[in-house]
Amino acid sequence: MLRRPKILAALAVVALPISVIGVSSGGPPAAAASPGPSTQAAASAFQAASQKYGVPESVLLAVSYAETRWDDHAGKPSTSGGYGLMHLTSVDPGEFEERSGGAELAKADSLRTLDKASTLTGLDPVALRNDPAANIAGGAALLADYQRSLKLPVGADTSAADWYGAVGSYSGASDQAGASAFADDVYAILARGAARTTNTGQQIVMPAVKVTPAKSQLARTGLRAATTATGATECPAQLDCESLPAPYSQYGPGAGDYGNHDLANRPKTGKIDYIVIHDTEGGWQGTLNLIQDPTYVSWHYTMRSSDGHIWQHVDTKNVAWHAGNWYVNMHSIGIEHEGFAAQGATWYTEALYRNSARLVRYLAQKNNIPLDRAHIIGHDQVSGTLPSTVAGMHWDPGPYWDWEHYFDLLGAPIYGHNIFPVRVGSIVTVKPGFSDNVQVVTACNTDGTCPPQGTNFVYLRQAPDDAAPLVKDLGNRPNGADSTTQVSDIGARAAAGSKYVVAERSGDWVAVWYLGAKGWFKNPASAPDAFAKPGLVVKPKAGKASVPVYGRAYPEQAAYPAGIPYQTVTPLQYTIGAGQAYPVGDANIETDYYRAVTFAGEPPTDHVQVLGKDRYYQIWFGHRMVYVRAADVDLKPAF
Repeated sequence: MLRRPKILAALAVVALPISVIGVSSGGPPAAAASPGPSTQAAASAFQAASQKYGVPESVLLAVSYAETRWDDHAGKPSTSGGYGLMHLTSVDPGEFEERSGGAELAKADSLRTLDKASTLTGLDPVALRNDPAANIAGGAALLADYQRSLKLPVGADTSAADWYGAVGSYSGASDQAGASAFADDVYAILARGAARTTNTGQQIVMPAVKVTPAKSQLARTGLRAATTATGATECPAQLDCESLPAPYSQYGPGAGDYGNHDLANRPKTGKIDYIVIHDTEGGWQGTLNLIQDPTYVSWHYTMRSSDGHIWQHVDTKNVAWHAGNWYVNMHSIGIEHEGFAAQGATWYTEALYRNSARLVRYLAQKNNIPLDRAHIIGHDQVSGTLPSTVAGMHWDPGPYWDWEHYFDLLGAPIYGHNIFPVRVGSIVTVKPGFSDNVQVVTACNTDGTCPPQGTNFVYLRQAPDDAAPLVKDLGNRPNGADSTTQVSDIGARAAAGSKYVVAERSGDWVAVWYLGAKGWFKNPASAPDAFAKPGLVVKPKAGKASVPVYGRAYPEQAAYPAGIPYQTVTPLQYTIGAGQAYPVGDANIETDYYRAVTFAGEPPTDHVQVLGKDRYYQIWFGHRMVYVRAADVDLKPAF
């Protein structure tokens, strides 16, 4: 296993006389370290650009963090054509129109800010792409130019509160809603401060600055007001979502020849417990074409990579066909994010993360969904429903989706405190970091390689040894072969936010119960990848050698009324052995089946929710979530 040395996410202040403040609002205070040469260079570049172009250093730092989290991607562009720490764009407008599906543009020069920065600074475009200091200078020059265009004062000593309009303009948004959303992000970052070691090892810390921004400045920008009709979409107002309805229509002579979702009346016909994070594995326009095909599947929302713009396709009260598991479909909302799981950060932009988090927060609050990794889940956590379907389940959004950053943005940071001892019987939450957690991953490209980059997981091995084979997953590899490092193979991965019960310890190594066996990962006290926290676990009832696990929580046979066939609840190929324990994700799920197999008018008259009395618990089990019958296990606290 190849790992970079652990790097603390926040280090000592350089050129800024402040205390360290972490990015996560609920996280522990950051540790301090002595600044190195790269830290001095980064701090100096922001300070110099601030003084030269008359932009408050705090505003410059916060804009850069909101755009790129201070990563420069080694001179390579983002999917929206942005370069460097300040995300200076260099995109042909026609190319962008084709890629974005005809999205309205604020103005052509919003796509070519790198060229404008070159004109303002006199710096060569190549330098602006590749040299961090030049890129920061270009971003500062743009901010100052936007400020002057609004006839507002420029100066490094001006109040950060007076730059709201310029910050909104910097977003390149086509409307006030988009500009306001970006500016609000920037000022939220200012309010809490930020500290991070970047992809190039730059150690940057920004202090908290509490200001009340002058939001009225946005009216001076000339951007159009939001036009989305109230109630047309289920989105927070600042996102200005658009509606592109998925077709509910018949396409053949049979009653079952219809698509591409089912009408319902959730939560009355089944409560909404999960929000499923997908990636599209395709571009924006192709994805929009698919959602309009009644013979294809459906999902509730699609998000564009370049700017986080959102379309809603299915009302959340209705059941979309997105998860590959009907029970999960019945109880979830599906959100597709433009991108490719094997390409990771190239597609998962900061704008995408931030707007997705806004949408998920809104939907979670509306539907009383807990903001945790048992309920805000990846498609890769959805189990197959039968032993034969496990291997074919999806693995998106993949190893390069930054769950820790995403939950910071949700305001529900993944737990990571060294308060409780990690001992046998403890529940541990995996939190390996991201940018400095570079695991070996293969088969992204045709030559079998994957570019080294941050990952969201740790590998589990069959013994406490770096050379030991990865754990087995009989669902993915029924022949009993070991799991692999292939990008699509989730069989031996413990992802950020997932929970396990400690089975054994050996030096720096910890074994957890995983798919019915022990899986080992290194967890030294000096750089831990997992932290203990109390919670509930399930254990097989006394006298049971093993208990089955299930991919769905359907009712018992007696619950089905006449005319609705019994849906067999078939155990998966895994079992929980005596003496093993697994954390509970949710102890209060519905045991039900929503019968919807024929085309129905509005409202549906032949769609029925069958409710059962047989109770199930949702548990963490391997990389995915599964269900166990309450009658088979004891529910116990773990510390």
